[in-house]
Amino acid sequence: MRSTSSSIASTSGSPGTLPLVEAIEEDVDLKEHPQAYGPMKVTCERIVLDGAASAMVVRPGLIVGPGDPTGRFSYWPRRLGLGPTEGASEVLAPGDPADMMQVADVRDLAAWAVAACERRTTGVYDGVGRALPMSDLLEQCADGVDAEVTWTWVDQDFLEGQGVEPWMGPEAIPLWLPRPAYDGLGAHDVQPSLDAGLTVRPLAETTRDTLGWLDATPDAPVSGIALDRERELLAAWHARRPG
Repeated sequence: MRSTSSSIASTSGSPGTLPLVEAIEEDVDLKEHPQAYGPMKVTCERIVLDGAASAMVVRPGLIVGPGDPTGRFSYWPRRLGLGPTEGASEVLAPGDPADMMQVADVRDLAAWAVAACERRTTGVYDGVGRALPMSDLLEQCADGVDAEVTWTWVDQDFLEGQGVEPWMGPEAIPLWLPRPAYDGLGAHDVQPSLDAGLTVRPLAETTRDTLGWLDATPDAPVSGIALDRERELLAAWHARRPG
């Protein structure tokens, strides 16, 4: 069964020990009540685990890779793939370089789910990749598209003061999340999933393949701020902190 990390009650605290949200058993219209998504998933998990002879529940985090309909991760391959065009070599890196984040390539999760079902694997697992500091994650993304860039790390207070949104959207910098409120979201322990057969490909490969898909798909969604907006933010940051 594919569940979601939204079934976990808190995104802060120690991953692996966080409680689940309170279940909702009614069939709620998610367009009107999107907050019911996680609670309804908890109910689905319970039905499967209680009723099936054998069951495996996978709770994915941020799923990325070619074909991503959300455009959340796609921002980074597209941005880093711009090359040495005017103003594109300096890249705004959001938050603290030590903030933890993790993503999972959809192809890795799909292959694992099929193989696990064939083996009749049971249990509850996080469908995530390895947790990485944002500095390492972004460097691996840059390596995947052969990007030579200069990172300028811009702190959370400044981004919030400039009206930059987290996670996704036209005014957002994807993968950035407010801390400490979301410390737990990008730091789940992947080891139990690896022990159960999950194989995680290098993030550089995911980034390269995602950019290839974007180049071949002109109407593919890409979430996040435009380059002109990034330049404005960088100029404001440097003006605030000379040198």
